[in-house]
Amino acid sequence: MSAVSATSGASGHQTGRVTTRPSSPEDLRAVLFDSGGVLTQPIGGRWNPRADFEQTVLFYAPSITPDQFAAAIATGDHFFAASSSTPDYDEYHRVMLRDLGVDPTLQLLADLRREVPAATILETYPEVVETLEELSRRGVRMAVVSDAWPNLPDLHAELGIGQFFEAYAISAELGCDKPDPRMYHHASTALNLAPAQCLFLDDDPSLVAAAITLGYAGRAVCRDSTTSDVPSIASLAELLDLF
Repeated sequence: MSAVSATSGASGHQTGRVTTRPSSPEDLRAVLFDSGGVLTQPIGGRWNPRADFEQTVLFYAPSITPDQFAAAIATGDHFFAASSSTPDYDEYHRVMLRDLGVDPTLQLLADLRREVPAATILETYPEVVETLEELSRRGVRMAVVSDAWPNLPDLHAELGIGQFFEAYAISAELGCDKPDPRMYHHASTALNLAPAQCLFLDDDPSLVAAAITLGYAGRAVCRDSTTSDVPSIASLAELLDLF
């Protein structure tokens, strides 16, 4: 494992028009999951940079202050926001290191993406494994649609959930972020299913709305809030009422 998946992404892509009729529960055969905020959460609460970023940089530049780190991480956030898809992880690190005044040497970049056990920086939400197991038992097909780096399947495998997913639509591989229609269509096409046969889940209601516009069923995962402009669930366990 070399990098934690990103949750932020660029917006402004055209979502297109509805090309299939709205799906009803009896139509549904698959679930397309976002990853971060739906299946997994970062230990310590921060997705990017990885939780060990400060510790690694301090080994090379021990005088860096917490305020300097906060400013550099904000610069990294702006870099993400300006990217049309999930950027190269090394370039993301270079942006923050330059902001810190630290030379982005090849060794430092390698240390920042060195392999660490996924469980030291990520965890699944409490109900995830049991829900995925029951969906699989019921014959529900599953895929992932995530603004993330290519190592996401490896992260899921380390966390014990990778075996449930038949396909991945990953922004860093497809060169686009949600709500670009290519993200959603890549997953449903890989499953050989029509959009109306797929339920898309995301913790960003606007991305769920985009999927619904494309003909997918959708639910926003609102664990901490019941407010959403689209149909929502508070726990993945509620999926079992739909299949």
